[in-house]
Amino acid sequence: MMAAAQEQQQLRVQEAVERMVQGVERENIRKMQGTMFRCSAACCENHKASMEQVHQCIERCHAPLAQAQAVVTQELERFQDRLARCTMHCNDKAKDAVDSGSKEQQVKQQLETCVTKCVDDHMHLIPSMTKKMKETLAGIAQ
Repeated sequence: MMAAAQEQQQLRVQEAVERMVQGVERENIRKMQGTMFRCSAACCENHKASMEQVHQCIERCHAPLAQAQAVVTQELERFQDRLARCTMHCNDKAKDAVDSGSKEQQVKQQLETCVTKCVDDHMHLIPSMTKKMKETLAGIAQ
């Protein structure tokens, strides 16, 4: 049942998510990476510290960035899961319609409409997801 229109819709949401991720990476993650590298370099410049102390210092420097990357990954997974559930629901409705004797062309049209609505609904969620993500990342960066 996967039609070209459905793939087109998925490409539309994928491109929007990629733009969002690039923005978050550029505006938030890069600053955290810079901070992490400067912090790690400072750990290495402490000549009195033992190897273990330097290692622990570097790990502490890396922790906020690792936490930030986990937040982004988690949000994206949640978003993808919700979108997948929505499109799965569309596919189930289409299968039910076929099973109950609806015409194939009519079912295809209903499926396309349903999937487009899923994508539209999820496109509208991207700005609030971005805002929430950036607020969380700003809290980590402190």
